[in-house]
Amino acid sequence: MNLHVTSHIFKSKRKKTHTFPFYIYLTSKPHYSHPLSIFNLSLTKFSFSIYTLFLANCHFKQRFEANFLTQRKTNMLGIFKEKLVNAPKELNSPASQNSNTKKAKPSHEILRDFMSCNSSNAFFMTFGNDALLAYSPSNTPSIYQRLFSGLDNIYCAFLGNLNNLSQLNKQYGLSKGSNEAMFIIEAYRTLRDRGPYPADQVLKEFEGSFGFVIYDHKNGTVFAASGSDGQIGLYWGIAADGSVVISENLELVKSSCAKSFAPFPNGCLFHSEHGLLNFEHPTKKMKAMPRIDSEGVMCGANFNVDSQSRNQMMPRVGSEANWSTWGQT
Repeated sequence: MNLHVTSHIFKSKRKKTHTFPFYIYLTSKPHYSHPLSIFNLSLTKFSFSIYTLFLANCHFKQRFEANFLTQRKTNMLGIFKEKLVNAPKELNSPASQNSNTKKAKPSHEILRDFMSCNSSNAFFMTFGNDALLAYSPSNTPSIYQRLFSGLDNIYCAFLGNLNNLSQLNKQYGLSKGSNEAMFIIEAYRTLRDRGPYPADQVLKEFEGSFGFVIYDHKNGTVFAASGSDGQIGLYWGIAADGSVVISENLELVKSSCAKSFAPFPNGCLFHSEHGLLNFEHPTKKMKAMPRIDSEGVMCGANFNVDSQSRNQMMPRVGSEANWSTWGQT
């Protein structure tokens, strides 16, 4: 078990006793970080730098930057290594490698940014070197829920509301008290274990506004989706190390991925092995449309339904093949 210590930093005055609260993170496999306990350290002299202690324990350089990330709290962040996720190649802009433009950040710096603007109640989980999930409950009122659940090595971060949740829970044999994130995990398990049943049909049954990311640690699978109404916006991009970054915070993704980012397309699902699919039009392929920013530089791509194409269908009910073997042609 690893011990990680992070701290808040306060201004100090000489010849006074100061109290510095430290958050203790106890971690194991998978790496789980949460403020389990708090203790106080009183000093009669500010004879050492808490900032230096922070660097020594966290193993990366902490920079205090005045930027707009702190003005909007991020509720969800997922980072998945390139070997795990087969992201659309059009998402990666060549401009991100240009020496004249701002560089994309590596995964550990992106996590640092997330934790720095959500330090009071945020936690993160790492799964070896393959995946990372971070989440922060919101303290501000919202018509949309922010939820995080984990069951049997499947983890889900959910944003939004399902208006027909009660009906869906009954359909999947869940208790009335099960929330949206718990239901999403059960629906995913049904697709994974009890198929065949097309994922697009499952998502079409969802009524409401939603965006979610699932990580199946056992199978090393990432599954993400965004509702058709566009009320819950997700964004994705490519980090400096080739990892795929997903979050609802545009500014976090933009600052992390430089020019290699784009909105996650509404009404779509993404499977780490099989790619992107519009669940409203599952028979059609997705077409990448280059995005040009205000500086005239290519900035990732938008993905739209190609009405002239036809996609290989997922297995339908009664097929012997499991839905998870589906792939695009």
